[in-house]
Amino acid sequence: MKAVWYEDFGAADVLRHGDIDDPVVGPGEVLVRVKASGVNPVDVKRRQGGRGEMTDPRVIPHFDGAGAIEAVGEGVDAGRVGERVWIYEGQWQRALGTAAELVALPAANVSPLPEAASFAEGACLGIPALTAHRCVYGDGPVEGQTVLVTGGAGAVGSYAVQMAALGGANVIATTSGGAKAERAAELGASHVINYREENVAERVLELTDGAGVDRIVEVELGGNLEASVPALKVNGVIASYASQAAPEPVIPYYALLYKCATIRFEVVFLMPSTSKCKALGDISRWLEAGALKHPAIEEIPLAEAVRAHKMVEDGYYGKVVLNLEGAS
Repeated sequence: MKAVWYEDFGAADVLRHGDIDDPVVGPGEVLVRVKASGVNPVDVKRRQGGRGEMTDPRVIPHFDGAGAIEAVGEGVDAGRVGERVWIYEGQWQRALGTAAELVALPAANVSPLPEAASFAEGACLGIPALTAHRCVYGDGPVEGQTVLVTGGAGAVGSYAVQMAALGGANVIATTSGGAKAERAAELGASHVINYREENVAERVLELTDGAGVDRIVEVELGGNLEASVPALKVNGVIASYASQAAPEPVIPYYALLYKCATIRFEVVFLMPSTSKCKALGDISRWLEAGALKHPAIEEIPLAEAVRAHKMVEDGYYGKVVLNLEGAS
């Protein structure tokens, strides 16, 4: 099969493209013919060496993807052969991810992909959609609540805005303005704050008549604490999935203490199984109903994976997906 891999950490140029042996499907696994492989920032960081040591001599990157089940292992319903699926956690605790024509992985790590959704759209889900769901719903329903989504036009943020709105929340989003602000509003944000031009905390309190928000879906915990704490209600929750600009935040302990605040640190791979099942069920229902909009997608041929990784490194606005249909 055609695949992309690396044998040592480094810049995007360490990625190699060529032919390797097909994977063998094991008990409890499915073999998926991959049609699209999503490239996430964590894929780039792992390839750079920023997420632990090399555990195998060869690594095929990427956690997310979409395709069709080609074969099943012992214990898996043979009726699933031919099923269109989206893949999540394809490379979690394994060396062989979705940047290949075939991937063998546990049957639990694929979810049905409705005909109405393209393979490229299916490859957008995985990490972003599951993270968004956990951040929005990790503390229960949001109907009637006010949810602040920072980075509301990003990969996770755009799904979080939609999921919170679908759950009956009043959604406030922050963006850098322009097309991103328009996008957040289209996805369901009632109000969009330009964090470059407005004081986020003051604007949130103005929009909520001084009450603050019940939950914050946080893209930059450390960098946004100064605004997040005053914007949060008493007993509010900050669900954080990144803190890239300030990876070792200084915590204003007493300000948070007198909000009786909860800060959650969310990583999709370690979500409780009950939360993951709920997320998969909701996402499937929304996909079937055509209720979820996906990021703007840039499809790149598998052979140009180096270019795809560089685009993600450069902060491409949208989703970069490797197209494996007719891979060569």
